[in-house]
Amino acid sequence: MQISRRDTMKLLGATALLPTAAIARPGTATASPAPLHWLEGDTPPLQLGQTVGVAWPRGALPKRSSFRVDGGGKELPAQSWVTATWPDGSVKWTAHALEAGVGAPDIMIRPGRSAVTSATPVRVEETPDAILIRIGSLSWTIPRSGDVPIRSATRAGRPLMGALTLVGSVRPALDGAPVPFTGHVDKAVVEQSGPIRAVVKLTGMHVAEGGRRWLPFTVRLYAYAGANHLRIVHSFVFDGEPAKDFLSSLGLRAAVPMRGAPHDRHVRFASDGPIFAEAVRPITGLRRDPGAAYREAQIAGRAIPDLAGMSKPVREGLDMIPTWGDFTLEQANADGFRIEKRTADGFAWIAARSGKRAPGLAYVGSPTGGVAIAQRWFWQRHPSALAIRNAASDEASLTAWLWSPEAPPMDLRTYRGVLGMEGYAAQNHALDVTYEDYEPGWDSAIGIGRTNELTLWALDATPASDDITAMAHANALPPQLMADPAHLHAAQIFGDWALPDRSTPNRKIVEDQLANLVDFYANEVEQRSWYGFWDHGDVMHTYDGDRHVWRYDIGGFAWDNSELSPDLWLWLQALRTGKAQVWRLAEAMTRHTSEVDTYHLGRFTGLGTRHGVQHWSDSSKQPRVSNANYRRIYYYLTADDRMGDILRDLLTSDQTLEHVEIGRKIPNAKPYAGPPGTIDMGFGPSWTAYAAAWLTEWERTGDTRWRDRLLAGMTTIPKLPHGWMTGSGVYDLKTGRFLSGDGKVHFQHLTAVFGAVEVNSELIQLIDLPAYKATWLDYCRWFNAPKADYIAKFGEPFGARNLRESYARLTAYAAHATHDRALEDRSTQEFFSGDQGLGTWTGDPRHTVAGVIEWPSVSTNAASQWGLAAIQMLALVPEAIDRATIPPHHSSAQEPRGA
Repeated sequence: MQISRRDTMKLLGATALLPTAAIARPGTATASPAPLHWLEGDTPPLQLGQTVGVAWPRGALPKRSSFRVDGGGKELPAQSWVTATWPDGSVKWTAHALEAGVGAPDIMIRPGRSAVTSATPVRVEETPDAILIRIGSLSWTIPRSGDVPIRSATRAGRPLMGALTLVGSVRPALDGAPVPFTGHVDKAVVEQSGPIRAVVKLTGMHVAEGGRRWLPFTVRLYAYAGANHLRIVHSFVFDGEPAKDFLSSLGLRAAVPMRGAPHDRHVRFASDGPIFAEAVRPITGLRRDPGAAYREAQIAGRAIPDLAGMSKPVREGLDMIPTWGDFTLEQANADGFRIEKRTADGFAWIAARSGKRAPGLAYVGSPTGGVAIAQRWFWQRHPSALAIRNAASDEASLTAWLWSPEAPPMDLRTYRGVLGMEGYAAQNHALDVTYEDYEPGWDSAIGIGRTNELTLWALDATPASDDITAMAHANALPPQLMADPAHLHAAQIFGDWALPDRSTPNRKIVEDQLANLVDFYANEVEQRSWYGFWDHGDVMHTYDGDRHVWRYDIGGFAWDNSELSPDLWLWLQALRTGKAQVWRLAEAMTRHTSEVDTYHLGRFTGLGTRHGVQHWSDSSKQPRVSNANYRRIYYYLTADDRMGDILRDLLTSDQTLEHVEIGRKIPNAKPYAGPPGTIDMGFGPSWTAYAAAWLTEWERTGDTRWRDRLLAGMTTIPKLPHGWMTGSGVYDLKTGRFLSGDGKVHFQHLTAVFGAVEVNSELIQLIDLPAYKATWLDYCRWFNAPKADYIAKFGEPFGARNLRESYARLTAYAAHATHDRALEDRSTQEFFSGDQGLGTWTGDPRHTVAGVIEWPSVSTNAASQWGLAAIQMLALVPEAIDRATIPPHHSSAQEPRGA
């Protein structure tokens, strides 16, 4: 596709004046109170501070609205803010923070002024060199820069915790000596200052011996009213050389002042059984009994009574009892941990306990206070560890190892050699065999990231065992509020979905399969042990029925990396059901795909990696994976700040496509030769992925630059020959306009299966551009059209189709928009045919083969697209589903393809 510079200038002039979008006027919508529910059902015994997002109908609330939160029959202290607005300026999404403590039942958010305040609010004080967070008499001191992210925690001036630092080590070779490094904060910014929630954002680099700055990090510290802890969200990006930088440890370390005698110092590890609770100098189990009061006090974590009452042999022999200064809990894999201890460096480790899955909390302290730290997803993201050192000295250290120094170093090198594939011809031949898109140098881990969540407590005394257990569980599976699905649905957000409906036999069949598929994948995570630091949250792409395993070692059939939108399917199902199982599966996937599968720096910044054996191994780097469509729902439901950063990072990532050409390996393709500053941009998956980012930023900020970026595409796509059916066009990177197409119809099967359906539904709802709506409806109507109808309209060639089952939802969209009953029935015939898809079973097809549970002919491509199609068909053409005849299930003749 080539156009001259003169043609370019003509086209730019023709599209210079964009029409102003018709903004809907505030209507008669009312803001009904929003009921909330706890995801896991029951009111939690302990929640560590809560933030929840709520949607509101367009035009119902002005932007400056106030809110109150009721629960348990009374008003609750809360902090509320707007996270998105509708085009008319009315409130679309709000976030609400609740103080830490016992959860309340029957929580409701309603417009209105709050009349209550917290008894222990969060207060933030800023000085030239530090930020102080105060919650009652507890104070956290956060330097504005330097090697100490948190300087101290004190209670009424009494030190509870010393410095918290970021620590780690790297090896120059797998068998080399580790080189230590520490985190250096370059900047600390207060993002929220209370009274219920305060947030401080720290950014910086890790610094190794010799001054090398690497591994950029972002750490957010969250303080909630009524809390004795900080929530920590720790993100880092790998910017080393995979063949030279073998990360051998990474963690957070707190210094803990230790006072009192060794027998009054206590260590705790949460376990999958009884907690591990011991003293630095134990006085139980001795040959001579110190006395019941002394044993009971030590077991409870209290200072023992005056020594005068202790039995004389024990009192006079206390110094002969070994003191245990070092303790470690090592979670080497998803199914085994061990606890060991030793008296001091240079002496042998003694095995203390083992188990399967530790929840990930450790505590060390003395009668004057102590510190606990917990890692979320502790065993799921092995190899992890918790380490206590020097507990017998004046200052102990407590380290949460995100990557344990006892584990083999991270190996982020490519898993394979070139195998003669230096050129595109050989690479395309291999793609045809192994489904892997390979190119030397493009299978790089440079720029991938990971976000971990932790909780840090500064405590006045050693917690009781039941409290330790509650703390560990509240961190491992944080209680989460969610707005009632009916309220969210009434707000008309996120396109076309409906509440679960089993009122007719056919709808029940579809609803049951939706539930069964989620249950199948949630159980597959456990059955296949899809765990590990870099793997947790992702699922596999395609099953190998011969080996009865997923194709973990076969090129592009291995890790899924968001292929064909599993993230979106899971989040829409979570929206409509409010169920914990699907929410937790979607949450872990979103944390993974937004970090590990996406590049945050380097030449691929803003792009993601296609599915492969390693999350970064495939050489196809595309916005279809870094896709903002997959992050938006989680962001709005939780107001997660890290996800907000990631969405914002995507705003200008279309510029990366100027030097990363997606279509470089298409057979017989020539290098792009369009005017400078232009690229060949596909409408989907590429443009619609960027459109979701621009839409989100416009909603979040009201900044019309991003609305205008949307308008640039939405007004120029219809001007191309065949509009959306053209598939792609010459795209001006500066203006965001499409300048020309090749005049042909291109029905590429991936165009609409990476969020295009969902974001177009939103754009058409928000922005009144009849020409854009018309060209999208044409695409929806004709993709799955019968061959004879298509040829009568457009002539030959008809061209191949794929994903017919999935594209039934586009037919349904056109049918719904035009009130076309015949088109409705065509859509259900396409959907229930199962062609190029998963198919619909009238019962649960899962069965056990060779000791494992299988779903016949399953692939995540098929499951995700069936799930999305089912959700949208139920919303758009429910009566047509009732009229349809569901044929006996048969396996698809051809697996639905990605690319």
